[in-house]
Amino acid sequence: MDKRFLKENNNAIDALGHPVFKVTRDILEEEQLKGYVIGGYVRDYILGRPCKDIDIVVVGNGMDLAEKVAEKLRVKKVNFFKNFGTANFRYKDLEVEFVGARKESYQRNSRKPIVENGTLADDQNRRDFTINALAIDLTSENFGQLIDPFNGLNDLESGVIRTPLAPAQTYSDDPLRMLRAIRFANQLNFKIEVDSLKAIQSNAHRLSIISKERIVMELNKIISCDVPSRGFQLLFSTKLLHEFFPEMVALQGVETIDGKSHKDNFYHTLEVLDNLAQVSDNLWLRWAAILHDIAKPPTKKFDPVIGWTFHGHEDLGARMVPKIFKRLSLPLDQKMQYVKKMVRLHLRPIALVKGHVTDSAIRRLLNEAGDDIDDLMKLCKSDITSKNEFKVRKYKKNFELVEEKLRIVEEKDKVRNFQPPIKGEEIMATFDIGPCHEVGEIKTRIKDAILDGLIPNEYDSARQLMLKIGEELQLSLKNKNKST
Repeated sequence: MDKRFLKENNNAIDALGHPVFKVTRDILEEEQLKGYVIGGYVRDYILGRPCKDIDIVVVGNGMDLAEKVAEKLRVKKVNFFKNFGTANFRYKDLEVEFVGARKESYQRNSRKPIVENGTLADDQNRRDFTINALAIDLTSENFGQLIDPFNGLNDLESGVIRTPLAPAQTYSDDPLRMLRAIRFANQLNFKIEVDSLKAIQSNAHRLSIISKERIVMELNKIISCDVPSRGFQLLFSTKLLHEFFPEMVALQGVETIDGKSHKDNFYHTLEVLDNLAQVSDNLWLRWAAILHDIAKPPTKKFDPVIGWTFHGHEDLGARMVPKIFKRLSLPLDQKMQYVKKMVRLHLRPIALVKGHVTDSAIRRLLNEAGDDIDDLMKLCKSDITSKNEFKVRKYKKNFELVEEKLRIVEEKDKVRNFQPPIKGEEIMATFDIGPCHEVGEIKTRIKDAILDGLIPNEYDSARQLMLKIGEELQLSLKNKNKST
């Protein structure tokens, strides 16, 4: 925290060096208005975090102020949102938003408030957390004065997430704030104060009035944190996760039969996610970590001889991915296909580590993973969560051998994302046939022959094999016709 804010006068004038603030101050004076910078910009400045978003509250018309400030700064485009009484524009590297001070009241079945014009105090009362209610005066006579009615400065110093008003009312009015509380706690490494945690748990069911799009927006920010497991543990303990992600909740727990137990797959998944977060900021690869074992509960079986098994969980998990993405309003495009592929293939490199690594197996993995092979290997290495250090070192060493083999085979055979050198059109022209099952069979057999190393990945060899397979199929068809 910036210790300058602990002075008695709470002067934050150093935060207001940007031209936006000085121009706003001058126009406020001309128009005899009161205005303040509030929320995230103030919070992040005190914490020493970068912030490119400025929210300015004016006791008056925010759209009019935005227009006048933009004109003085020679900003050509201002975006007006008349239904909300807000306006924003981009100035150099900053996004600047203006809004009139307001007070809000809520109806039980909606998080959309009834809005009235208000004072700065009204506007601070409606804020979600004390650390987001901090404001700095932009008027000439008090320029730089910090306004902190809820001791948000102390909460910043103590690392606490607290609501300005009664937490039960705050979270019931706008249940999205519950997810925001967890997101901020995760991002800032803060604690949520006890009364807020209790209020979140008792209001978890209220999440049902929030759209899946808004839920996922906050969830993705949690997943993008440096240590996302902290957020998921809070989501689980407050029962919020149960409201929108039951498949992940089902991973939790350990069952024991005849003295044999399986691991808690919920906490294993969080370990994998944290491991991956150390090596990649790819949101969709992190989603693959979350979903890699998602089908373990429905595939779980107990065998008296070998113990617990989860056979086929990678295939069922891949089939579950589109359903989960659709329900959560996640994108159903290539991002979903990427996650689905990662889940389906996540055991393949592990199988290579455990057994003899053949060129054929390497070729098939390279072909199926394509350009995502490096991401797949990151996921698989992150999946090593044994408490046995010797076992972990052994697995990591074996993964290094597999990665080296992947590199060598790819350089030699060029099978990543490859398609057979012979196209369907050439097969049909050669044998004077139309589209049919046999065309697909010839292509598949050529591809398998290349992946198994029976022929090189080149046109001449593939064409010779095509002619041979074609003759076999024609002979088989003749014999079949004779027998009938």
